[in-house]
Amino acid sequence: MKDLIWLIIVILLVGWLIGYFGFGDVVGNLIHILLVLAVIAILYRLATGRRL
Repeated sequence: MKDLIWLIIVILLVGWLIGYFGFGDVVGNLIHILLVLAVIAILYRLATGRRL
């Protein structure tokens, strides 16, 4: 399960980077939603106190 959370975080961040640099303003809102989801996933990971 811990690897799945990190996989989701990486996919969201990569998607955000591709969207930000590849499409700019066209999908601006989607990019920020992906970023927020990635941050929430990281905070959840830190809050649960699980180690890598």
